[in-house]
Amino acid sequence: MPIALTAQQIFTGTVWLQHHAIIVDNGLVTEVLPVHKVPPAIDFKDFGTSILAPAFIDAQVYGAHGLLFSLFPTVQTLQNMYEAFAKTGTCLFQPTVATNTITVFKSCIEAVKQYRATGGKGVVGLHLEGPWLNPEKAGAHVTGWMHQPTIEEVNDLLEYGAGIISMITLAPEICSSQIIALLQSNNIIISAGHSNATYQQAIQSFNTGIASVTHLYNAMSGLQHRAPGLVGAAFQNQTVMSSIIPDGHHVDYAAIAIAKRIMGERLFAITDAVTETNEGPYRHETVGDKYECNGTLSGSALSMHTAFLNLVNQVGIEVEEALRMCSLYPAKALGIDNGYGKIATGWAAEFICMSDTYTNPKLLNETTG
Repeated sequence: MPIALTAQQIFTGTVWLQHHAIIVDNGLVTEVLPVHKVPPAIDFKDFGTSILAPAFIDAQVYGAHGLLFSLFPTVQTLQNMYEAFAKTGTCLFQPTVATNTITVFKSCIEAVKQYRATGGKGVVGLHLEGPWLNPEKAGAHVTGWMHQPTIEEVNDLLEYGAGIISMITLAPEICSSQIIALLQSNNIIISAGHSNATYQQAIQSFNTGIASVTHLYNAMSGLQHRAPGLVGAAFQNQTVMSSIIPDGHHVDYAAIAIAKRIMGERLFAITDAVTETNEGPYRHETVGDKYECNGTLSGSALSMHTAFLNLVNQVGIEVEEALRMCSLYPAKALGIDNGYGKIATGWAAEFICMSDTYTNPKLLNETTG
């Protein structure tokens, strides 16, 4: 049965609306229209002075509430992650596995398969961040597992993870053009990261189809006046997108503002969030409002809602654009912007509901109510 959702303000991803309602039926938006035009037979759900906007999408996150996905690759971990993220307005997430063994990657692939088979919600696909990375830009990743891939290894992983692996972060300077072409032919989103690529190498990789950059500034060749590096190449290219971690630790807020001014709609937010764990190769420890692994900054303690607030309050980005950086632009980077990131007819009925001061966020959909 259709239902009409209304609130004091609705942000569609494009414009603000007042005195409007969103008609929802069977998980989709069927219409957005003035309240007085809603047919009398349709029930209303009024969220009063709240704001409704497109729900958030997190393209890089590793776990939640003590369950790191690479350490606990289970359906329960993914369900735990979905429930945790939904509480602050995130409808979709891309579970991410840092550099690890092929055995662990395959266990994570199996978990996503089972989660989907049992009706699990929210998982876009699996993001493998490694192991084809450059040890010179390892960050908190385990260097011992980093290596140059072979065609046989890539084919094996692609066959095992068909329909599950959605994104792979790699260092373009250690991967052959043949490897890149193979990944592209399997519809994998390739993101450059943990890379010491020169400016020329990075530009060439973008020209041959690498579409994204992973956590801009972090673990990559920086912008220097005689060596522009991967950061400079991302700034200069007009189509490549990039994620960024707006927690104030991974990147200074002023550096985010600079990147935003240059990249515009090509820059989107991720949490890169981990969770505290004292087992396995990645022992993330809470240090203030961030995480460290063996004394090295590892993941953030962000939610997408906090990322949004930081973009507004710390970086100085307008509310509308900060919302898009947390919803529409990640959807575009993941290739799902024909159904997520806006409130429009035929698009997914996935909304964030917040107070008029942008607090008390929660996810609204058929499951959460």
